[in-house]
Amino acid sequence: MPEQQSSTWQEEKESPSDNEPQHPGDISTVEASTHNPLPTFKKSLRLSSKQIGRLNLQDGPNEVAFSVTTQYQGTCRCEGTIYLWNWNEKVVISDIDGTITKSDTLGHILPQLGKDWTHRGIVKLFHKIHLNGYKFLYCSARAIGMAHITKGYLNWVNEQGCGLPMGPMLLSPSSLWSAFHREVIEKKPEVFKVTCLTDIRKLFTTKCPFYAGFGNRPNVSGLQVCREGSGWVVVPSCSSHAMLAFLGQDVYTYKQVGLPESRIFTVNPKGELIQELSKNQKSTYEQLSELVEVLFPPVGQRGNTALVSPQYSHFAYRRPPLPDADLDGVP
Repeated sequence: MPEQQSSTWQEEKESPSDNEPQHPGDISTVEASTHNPLPTFKKSLRLSSKQIGRLNLQDGPNEVAFSVTTQYQGTCRCEGTIYLWNWNEKVVISDIDGTITKSDTLGHILPQLGKDWTHRGIVKLFHKIHLNGYKFLYCSARAIGMAHITKGYLNWVNEQGCGLPMGPMLLSPSSLWSAFHREVIEKKPEVFKVTCLTDIRKLFTTKCPFYAGFGNRPNVSGLQVCREGSGWVVVPSCSSHAMLAFLGQDVYTYKQVGLPESRIFTVNPKGELIQELSKNQKSTYEQLSELVEVLFPPVGQRGNTALVSPQYSHFAYRRPPLPDADLDGVP
């Protein structure tokens, strides 16, 4: 028994381990793998600079298609458009439902029935702004599954021979029901829009590529009437959702991405256009179209400082301070 145990121990000692190469060819294989590691891949929705360069994109819209061929389902194609813009472009953001259409809910339904549910004058206004050198970006909380319908609607809208300017159309990457519930029922489209537009802003080297924003201000619910002094005022209730509805979801979104109040415009279902800097003054898309050369000067020309940045206008910035008055001696 002792001899048997000793021989067994020697065999185990002489036998090579699992980690050691057993043949000379294995040694060369191990050395080659250490010098030439295999490439690693990572899933991503973003192309690298080299991959974008290999696409040979042209200025403006570029039609692309991605196809997958399987044995049982054949070839499935997904088509889209890639826009190549300069780093210093001036971009105008526009919502779709309630801004181009007259309301959120009916804006989804009536255009599919052939009913023109577009605000009067908006096509002509956007066309004039585009002729002055501005780019348009359409951002909506609609589901990505409605991309074909939404793109067809934007191409279908026509007013006196003018159409909407071409531009990227950014939709929510969620299911149809989730997007409809978030925008129409919950009234929280800013959840997607703020994240999306912030991501777009990071693509430009300028501080803020967005020049102006058009949105809608729906009918506000959750308000309460309070007495202040000798009168009554309407204020939002304590809930944050009612406060956001009072300010407007699109206004909140555009402020988050750096747009000043002087270039944020909202429209209500009646077609009344409001500039956030002067909320008490109402106009329309047709009236704003007459002031395009003032509010949206041709790109490359310096605009009016009083309209672009009112706090730095000659009236507000260089006016002398009011003298101190002794009110105690006033009878």
